Amino acid sequence: MSRLESLPTEFANIFGAPAEHIFRAPGRVNLIGEHTDYNDGFVLPMAIDREMRVAARKRDDRRVRLVALDLGGKRSEFSLDVIAREEAQRWSNYIRGVAWALQARGLHLPGLDLALSGDVPLGSGLSSSAALEVCAATTFQFFAGFAMSKVDLARLCQQAENDFVGMKSGIMDQFISALAVAGHALLIDCRDLAYQKAPLPRGATVVVCNTMKRRGLVDSAYNTRRAECEQAARQFGVKALRDVSLEQFAEREKELPPTVARRARHIITENARVLDAVAAARQNDLAAFGNLMNASHESLRDDYAVSCAELDTLVDLARAQRGCLGARLTGAGFGGCTVNLVRDDAVETFTANVAREYQARVKIAPEIYVCRATDGASIVK
Repeated sequence: MSRLESLPTEFANIFGAPAEHIFRAPGRVNLIGEHTDYNDGFVLPMAIDREMRVAARKRDDRRVRLVALDLGGKRSEFSLDVIAREEAQRWSNYIRGVAWALQARGLHLPGLDLALSGDVPLGSGLSSSAALEVCAATTFQFFAGFAMSKVDLARLCQQAENDFVGMKSGIMDQFISALAVAGHALLIDCRDLAYQKAPLPRGATVVVCNTMKRRGLVDSAYNTRRAECEQAARQFGVKALRDVSLEQFAEREKELPPTVARRARHIITENARVLDAVAAARQNDLAAFGNLMNASHESLRDDYAVSCAELDTLVDLARAQRGCLGARLTGAGFGGCTVNLVRDDAVETFTANVAREYQARVKIAPEIYVCRATDGASIVK
């Protein structure tokens, strides 16, 4: 029995009473459009069939008790009357932050007993933190009984991560975890949050490969990259790099410091690649979609400088396999996962070969996930 399947039993053992309900929210893989979200750009993520779950029971007081089953049963507890960041149990800040953001909107929350578990690999770039935030917000919404659209719920979870946890993330991860549609990716305009379903390329499968190199975004260069993009936008006199065309960038590139120019080049070209990828998917042009993924990785590696040796090794090994149409890092980078588009008839040999060759080179066994696109957050029936 998996940890997710045993969640109700473990909840009852810990809290001495059964959970009233269980909620879920999926992780995600971004097919293309990396670091564009906080630049008001375009992204193309899909939710994956790996998720965070929260088993919950309402309390008669204003306390929230948390148990993280995947962290060896670590516990944390806080009062809804005074919500503060927790440095010793930092994982709890994602739940605390959601409660803090909800109450900042004047919503009254009940106390809850919560047990948390999931099969989204932690620190892998598949958005376990956003899935946990969205799952927590869905749980609080159910028990408190307030109305909130899924778009507003995603915004609130982003606020919790930005202003409480301290990670200046964009909106993409929370948005796709809340609003995903099974069998599709979502094209999201991160400026106004307009979105539309986008088809997945037919005849190919999305395969995610985990380098097993963990990275903590709050402590990484993520916030530095964001500041560099903001500097470039100021230089161009625009709100965000979304507003700079390829032609404008080419004309004024030399006005920017070299490092800032490289960061801006990635964002501006990546936005164009996202829109081209959606067009390729609608035409089921697998080769074009894969080539855009490859170009995205080169840009992330060379201009945005968020790749690493392990990610580059996985990408190189993937591209050498029969049936691999495209490969790139996914997520913020600095470790975590790659996303690969693989012809359906080559998936089995692809996964076996990449796993074997990566372990031979890096001396670490990767985890490989053959993914399907799932729905966004919901109560577990």
